[in-house]
Amino acid sequence: MVWTRRRVAVVLASTCLVGLALTFAPRTNTAELAAQNAASAPKYAKPVAVFVGGTSGIGQGMAEAFNRHTKGNAHIVLVGRNRQAAEGVIAKMKAYGNGTSTGSYEFVPCDISLISNVKRSAADIVTKHPKVNYLVVTAGVLGASSVQTEEGLDRTAALHYYSRWSFIHELLPSLRFARDANEDAKVMSVYSAGDGGSFDRAATNNDLMVEEFALRNPGIVFSHASPGAVRTNLLKASDSPVLHAIDLILPLLTPVTVSQDECGEYLWSGLYRSVPTLGSGSVVGAYRIDSQGRDLGTKRYYGSPEKRVAVWKHTLQATRTADE
Repeated sequence: MVWTRRRVAVVLASTCLVGLALTFAPRTNTAELAAQNAASAPKYAKPVAVFVGGTSGIGQGMAEAFNRHTKGNAHIVLVGRNRQAAEGVIAKMKAYGNGTSTGSYEFVPCDISLISNVKRSAADIVTKHPKVNYLVVTAGVLGASSVQTEEGLDRTAALHYYSRWSFIHELLPSLRFARDANEDAKVMSVYSAGDGGSFDRAATNNDLMVEEFALRNPGIVFSHASPGAVRTNLLKASDSPVLHAIDLILPLLTPVTVSQDECGEYLWSGLYRSVPTLGSGSVVGAYRIDSQGRDLGTKRYYGSPEKRVAVWKHTLQATRTADE
Protein backbone atom coordinates (compact mmCIF):
# COMPACT_ATOMS: atom_id res chain seq x y z
CA MET A 1 0.00 0.00 0.00
CA VAL A 2 1.62 3.22 -1.14
CA TRP A 3 0.69 6.22 0.98
CA THR A 4 0.24 9.03 -1.54
CA ARG A 5 -0.74 12.53 -0.45
CA ARG A 6 -4.26 11.83 -1.66
CA ARG A 7 -4.56 8.68 0.42
CA VAL A 8 -3.18 10.35 3.55
CA ALA A 9 -5.62 13.22 3.07
CA VAL A 10 -8.49 10.78 2.71
CA VAL A 11 -7.44 8.88 5.85
CA LEU A 12 -7.19 12.09 7.87
CA ALA A 13 -10.52 13.35 6.59
CA SER A 14 -12.18 10.00 7.21
CA THR A 15 -10.80 9.82 10.75
CA CYS A 16 -12.11 13.27 11.57
CA LEU A 17 -15.50 12.69 9.94
CA VAL A 18 -15.98 9.31 11.59
CA GLY A 19 -14.90 10.75 14.90
CA LEU A 20 -17.25 13.72 14.62
CA ALA A 21 -20.09 11.41 13.64
CA LEU A 22 -19.42 9.26 16.69
CA THR A 23 -19.15 12.33 18.91
CA PHE A 24 -22.53 13.77 17.98
CA ALA A 25 -24.41 10.55 17.21
CA PRO A 26 -26.16 8.64 19.99
CA ARG A 27 -23.75 6.10 21.44
CA THR A 28 -24.27 3.27 23.86
CA ASN A 29 -22.56 3.84 27.18
CA THR A 30 -19.46 1.63 27.24
CA ALA A 31 -20.26 0.18 30.66
CA GLU A 32 -23.80 -0.64 29.55
CA LEU A 33 -22.48 -2.17 26.34
CA ALA A 34 -19.99 -4.31 28.26
CA ALA A 35 -22.82 -5.58 30.46
CA GLN A 36 -24.94 -6.39 27.41
CA ASN A 37 -22.03 -8.20 25.81
CA ALA A 38 -21.40 -10.22 28.95
CA ALA A 39 -25.06 -11.28 28.91
CA SER A 40 -24.70 -12.32 25.25
CA ALA A 41 -21.44 -14.22 25.70
CA PRO A 42 -21.48 -18.04 25.54
CA LYS A 43 -22.43 -19.83 28.75
CA TYR A 44 -21.29 -23.33 27.78
CA ALA A 45 -18.08 -24.72 29.23
CA LYS A 46 -14.82 -23.18 28.08
CA PRO A 47 -15.46 -21.65 24.64
CA VAL A 48 -12.34 -21.44 22.47
CA ALA A 49 -11.44 -18.13 20.83
CA VAL A 50 -8.48 -17.48 18.52
CA PHE A 51 -7.21 -13.91 18.07
CA VAL A 52 -4.82 -13.40 15.17
CA GLY A 53 -3.08 -10.13 16.01
CA GLY A 54 -4.25 -10.37 19.60
CA THR A 55 -0.98 -9.25 21.20
CA SER A 56 -1.68 -5.53 20.76
CA GLY A 57 -4.15 -2.94 19.50
CA ILE A 58 -7.68 -3.87 18.50
CA GLY A 59 -6.95 -7.60 18.72
CA GLN A 60 -5.77 -7.20 22.30
CA GLY A 61 -8.85 -5.13 23.09
CA MET A 62 -11.14 -7.83 21.70
CA ALA A 63 -9.29 -10.66 23.47
CA GLU A 64 -9.42 -8.90 26.83
CA ALA A 65 -13.08 -8.02 26.33
CA PHE A 66 -13.96 -11.66 25.60
CA ASN A 67 -12.06 -12.69 28.72
CA ARG A 68 -14.21 -10.29 30.75
CA HIS A 69 -17.46 -11.38 29.07
CA THR A 70 -16.76 -15.03 29.90
CA LYS A 71 -15.57 -14.15 33.42
CA GLY A 72 -12.17 -15.63 32.67
CA ASN A 73 -13.59 -19.05 31.86
CA ALA A 74 -12.64 -19.37 28.17
CA HIS A 75 -9.61 -20.75 26.39
CA ILE A 76 -7.96 -17.88 24.51
CA VAL A 77 -5.31 -18.31 21.82
CA LEU A 78 -3.21 -15.28 20.86
CA VAL A 79 -1.45 -15.47 17.49
CA GLY A 80 1.31 -12.99 16.64
CA ARG A 81 5.02 -12.29 16.45
CA ASN A 82 5.75 -10.70 19.82
CA ARG A 83 6.00 -13.27 22.62
CA GLN A 84 6.81 -10.66 25.26
CA ALA A 85 3.71 -8.66 24.35
CA ALA A 86 1.61 -11.83 24.38
CA GLU A 87 2.88 -12.76 27.84
CA GLY A 88 1.89 -9.33 29.10
CA VAL A 89 -1.64 -9.65 27.70
CA ILE A 90 -1.99 -13.16 29.09
CA ALA A 91 -0.80 -12.06 32.54
CA LYS A 92 -3.42 -9.32 32.52
CA MET A 93 -6.18 -11.74 31.53
CA LYS A 94 -5.11 -14.31 34.12
CA ALA A 95 -5.34 -11.67 36.84
CA TYR A 96 -8.94 -10.83 35.95
CA GLY A 97 -10.63 -13.64 37.87
CA ASN A 98 -8.57 -13.25 41.07
CA GLY A 99 -7.66 -16.92 40.88
CA THR A 100 -11.28 -18.14 40.77
CA SER A 101 -11.68 -18.57 37.00
CA THR A 102 -11.00 -21.72 35.00
CA GLY A 103 -9.71 -20.04 31.85
CA SER A 104 -6.55 -20.98 30.02
CA TYR A 105 -4.36 -19.08 27.60
CA GLU A 106 -1.68 -19.75 25.03
CA PHE A 107 0.50 -17.94 22.52
CA VAL A 108 1.13 -19.21 19.01
CA PRO A 109 4.10 -17.43 17.35
CA CYS A 110 3.49 -16.65 13.70
CA ASP A 111 4.60 -14.09 11.13
CA ILE A 112 1.33 -14.07 9.24
CA SER A 113 2.71 -12.17 6.26
CA LEU A 114 3.83 -15.61 5.01
CA ILE A 115 1.05 -17.99 4.00
CA SER A 116 3.24 -21.02 4.75
CA ASN A 117 3.51 -19.82 8.36
CA VAL A 118 -0.24 -19.33 8.54
CA LYS A 119 -0.94 -22.86 7.33
CA ARG A 120 1.58 -24.35 9.76
CA SER A 121 0.27 -22.42 12.78
CA ALA A 122 -3.37 -23.07 11.86
CA ALA A 123 -2.67 -26.79 11.53
CA ASP A 124 -1.15 -26.79 15.02
CA ILE A 125 -4.23 -25.01 16.41
CA VAL A 126 -6.63 -27.47 14.75
CA THR A 127 -4.65 -30.41 16.11
CA LYS A 128 -4.69 -29.01 19.63
CA HIS A 129 -8.21 -27.58 19.48
CA PRO A 130 -10.65 -29.67 17.42
CA LYS A 131 -13.26 -27.06 18.37
CA VAL A 132 -12.94 -23.30 17.78
CA ASN A 133 -15.94 -21.09 18.54
CA TYR A 134 -14.56 -17.69 17.59
CA LEU A 135 -11.86 -16.59 15.18
CA VAL A 136 -11.00 -12.87 15.17
CA VAL A 137 -8.36 -11.58 12.75
CA THR A 138 -7.05 -8.04 13.24
CA ALA A 139 -3.38 -8.13 12.24
CA GLY A 140 -2.40 -5.38 9.83
CA VAL A 141 0.12 -2.71 8.93
CA LEU A 142 0.27 0.83 7.65
CA GLY A 143 3.24 1.30 5.34
CA ALA A 144 4.79 3.84 3.04
CA SER A 145 6.09 1.38 0.48
CA SER A 146 5.18 -1.84 -1.23
CA VAL A 147 7.35 -4.77 -0.13
CA GLN A 148 7.13 -8.23 -1.66
CA THR A 149 7.32 -11.28 0.59
CA GLU A 150 9.51 -14.26 -0.23
CA GLU A 151 6.32 -15.96 -1.45
CA GLY A 152 5.81 -13.30 -4.10
CA LEU A 153 2.88 -11.49 -2.47
CA ASP A 154 2.69 -7.83 -1.57
CA ARG A 155 3.19 -7.80 2.21
CA THR A 156 0.35 -5.38 2.88
CA ALA A 157 -2.03 -7.41 0.73
CA ALA A 158 -0.86 -10.57 2.47
CA LEU A 159 -1.65 -9.13 5.91
CA HIS A 160 -4.92 -7.48 4.96
CA TYR A 161 -6.38 -10.24 2.82
CA TYR A 162 -4.48 -13.41 1.86
CA SER A 163 -3.38 -14.44 5.36
CA ARG A 164 -6.85 -13.71 6.73
CA TRP A 165 -8.39 -15.91 4.06
CA SER A 166 -5.85 -18.64 4.81
CA PHE A 167 -6.38 -18.61 8.57
CA ILE A 168 -10.14 -18.88 8.10
CA HIS A 169 -9.79 -21.64 5.50
CA GLU A 170 -7.36 -23.70 7.57
CA LEU A 171 -9.42 -23.40 10.78
CA LEU A 172 -12.68 -24.47 9.11
CA PRO A 173 -12.49 -28.03 10.54
CA SER A 174 -12.54 -26.67 14.10
CA LEU A 175 -15.23 -24.09 13.32
CA ARG A 176 -17.40 -26.78 11.74
CA PHE A 177 -16.92 -28.98 14.81
CA ALA A 178 -18.25 -26.15 17.01
CA ARG A 179 -21.20 -25.61 14.66
CA ASP A 180 -22.05 -29.32 14.62
CA ALA A 181 -21.93 -29.34 18.43
CA ASN A 182 -24.64 -26.61 18.38
CA GLU A 183 -22.20 -24.06 19.79
CA ASP A 184 -21.20 -20.69 18.39
CA ALA A 185 -19.03 -20.75 15.29
CA LYS A 186 -18.21 -17.18 14.29
CA VAL A 187 -15.46 -15.40 12.37
CA MET A 188 -14.63 -11.70 12.21
CA SER A 189 -12.06 -10.04 9.95
CA VAL A 190 -11.47 -6.54 11.31
CA TYR A 191 -10.33 -4.39 8.44
CA SER A 192 -12.36 -1.78 6.57
CA ALA A 193 -15.96 -2.70 5.83
CA GLY A 194 -17.59 0.04 3.78
CA ASP A 195 -14.34 1.42 2.35
CA GLY A 196 -13.87 -0.75 -0.71
CA GLY A 197 -13.94 0.00 -4.42
CA SER A 198 -10.94 1.33 -6.29
CA PHE A 199 -9.70 3.12 -3.15
CA ASP A 200 -9.05 -0.09 -1.20
CA ARG A 201 -9.35 -3.37 -3.06
CA ALA A 202 -8.56 -5.39 0.08
CA ALA A 203 -11.72 -4.06 1.72
CA THR A 204 -13.87 -5.34 -1.13
CA ASN A 205 -11.95 -8.62 -1.12
CA ASN A 206 -12.77 -9.04 2.57
CA ASP A 207 -16.46 -8.47 1.79
CA LEU A 208 -16.35 -11.09 -0.97
CA MET A 209 -14.33 -13.44 1.22
CA VAL A 210 -16.88 -13.61 4.04
CA GLU A 211 -19.69 -14.08 1.53
CA GLU A 212 -18.07 -17.03 -0.22
CA PHE A 213 -17.09 -18.69 3.06
CA ALA A 214 -20.69 -18.27 4.29
CA LEU A 215 -22.09 -19.79 1.10
CA ARG A 216 -19.81 -22.79 1.49
CA ASN A 217 -20.33 -23.21 5.25
CA PRO A 218 -23.99 -22.86 6.31
CA GLY A 219 -24.42 -22.41 10.03
CA ILE A 220 -21.19 -20.46 10.54
CA VAL A 221 -21.12 -16.65 10.76
CA PHE A 222 -18.48 -14.81 8.73
CA SER A 223 -18.18 -11.04 9.23
CA HIS A 224 -16.07 -8.15 7.99
CA ALA A 225 -15.91 -5.19 10.37
CA SER A 226 -14.61 -1.64 10.33
CA PRO A 227 -13.07 -0.49 13.64
CA GLY A 228 -13.30 3.24 12.91
CA ALA A 229 -10.82 5.67 14.46
CA VAL A 230 -9.05 3.78 17.26
CA ARG A 231 -6.13 4.87 19.43
CA THR A 232 -3.55 2.09 18.91
CA ASN A 233 0.18 1.90 18.17
CA LEU A 234 -0.40 1.14 14.46
CA LEU A 235 0.64 4.62 13.30
CA LYS A 236 3.71 4.59 15.55
CA ALA A 237 4.79 1.23 14.11
CA SER A 238 4.47 2.41 10.50
CA ASP A 239 7.49 3.00 8.29
CA SER A 240 5.90 6.16 6.88
CA PRO A 241 7.16 9.57 8.13
CA VAL A 242 3.78 11.04 7.24
CA LEU A 243 1.93 8.50 9.37
CA HIS A 244 4.41 9.08 12.21
CA ALA A 245 3.48 12.76 12.03
CA ILE A 246 -0.20 11.86 12.24
CA ASP A 247 0.59 9.78 15.33
CA LEU A 248 2.03 12.88 17.02
CA ILE A 249 -1.27 14.73 16.70
CA LEU A 250 -3.39 11.71 17.64
CA PRO A 251 -3.77 12.90 21.28
CA LEU A 252 -5.57 15.96 19.92
CA LEU A 253 -8.11 13.63 18.31
CA THR A 254 -8.97 11.85 21.57
CA PRO A 255 -12.50 13.34 21.69
CA VAL A 256 -13.25 11.87 18.25
CA THR A 257 -11.55 8.49 18.62
CA VAL A 258 -12.08 5.42 20.82
CA SER A 259 -9.70 3.29 22.86
CA GLN A 260 -8.92 -0.28 21.86
CA ASP A 261 -11.03 -1.47 24.81
CA GLU A 262 -14.04 0.56 23.66
CA CYS A 263 -13.54 -0.67 20.11
CA GLY A 264 -13.47 -4.24 21.37
CA GLU A 265 -16.83 -3.83 23.09
CA TYR A 266 -18.43 -2.27 20.00
CA LEU A 267 -17.20 -5.00 17.66
CA TRP A 268 -18.19 -7.79 20.03
CA SER A 269 -21.70 -6.37 20.21
CA GLY A 270 -21.93 -6.75 16.45
CA LEU A 271 -20.47 -10.25 16.44
CA TYR A 272 -22.72 -11.50 19.25
CA ARG A 273 -25.80 -10.21 17.40
CA SER A 274 -24.80 -11.88 14.13
CA VAL A 275 -26.69 -15.13 13.57
CA PRO A 276 -26.13 -17.76 10.87
CA THR A 277 -29.73 -17.58 9.63
CA LEU A 278 -29.55 -13.93 8.53
CA GLY A 279 -26.97 -11.66 6.88
CA SER A 280 -26.15 -8.11 5.82
CA GLY A 281 -27.08 -8.67 2.17
CA SER A 282 -28.25 -11.51 -0.01
CA VAL A 283 -25.83 -14.06 1.45
CA VAL A 284 -27.05 -15.76 4.62
CA GLY A 285 -24.39 -15.89 7.34
CA ALA A 286 -22.25 -13.06 5.89
CA TYR A 287 -22.12 -9.72 7.69
CA ARG A 288 -20.61 -6.26 7.26
CA ILE A 289 -20.32 -4.45 10.59
CA ASP A 290 -19.52 -0.80 11.31
CA SER A 291 -17.43 0.71 14.09
CA GLN A 292 -20.33 0.73 16.55
CA GLY A 293 -21.21 -2.89 15.94
CA ARG A 294 -24.16 -2.06 13.70
CA ASP A 295 -25.10 -3.94 10.54
CA LEU A 296 -23.88 -2.00 7.49
CA GLY A 297 -26.19 -3.86 5.17
CA THR A 298 -25.17 -3.14 1.58
CA LYS A 299 -23.98 0.43 2.15
CA ARG A 300 -20.84 1.15 0.12
CA TYR A 301 -20.75 -2.43 -1.11
CA TYR A 302 -18.75 -2.88 -4.32
CA GLY A 303 -18.97 -6.62 -4.85
CA SER A 304 -20.97 -8.91 -7.12
CA PRO A 305 -21.41 -12.67 -7.54
CA GLU A 306 -19.05 -12.58 -10.52
CA LYS A 307 -16.35 -10.73 -8.56
CA ARG A 308 -16.80 -13.10 -5.64
CA VAL A 309 -16.12 -16.17 -7.80
CA ALA A 310 -13.17 -14.50 -9.53
CA VAL A 311 -11.55 -13.41 -6.25
CA TRP A 312 -12.00 -16.89 -4.77
CA LYS A 313 -10.31 -18.56 -7.73
CA HIS A 314 -7.48 -16.02 -7.66
CA THR A 315 -6.98 -16.54 -3.92
CA LEU A 316 -6.74 -20.30 -4.28
CA GLN A 317 -3.93 -19.80 -6.78
CA ALA A 318 -2.16 -17.06 -4.80
CA THR A 319 -2.17 -19.08 -1.58
CA ARG A 320 -1.48 -22.40 -3.33
CA THR A 321 -4.59 -23.94 -1.81
CA ALA A 322 -6.67 -26.77 -3.24
CA ASP A 323 -10.39 -26.04 -3.56
CA GLU A 324 -12.77 -28.23 -1.60
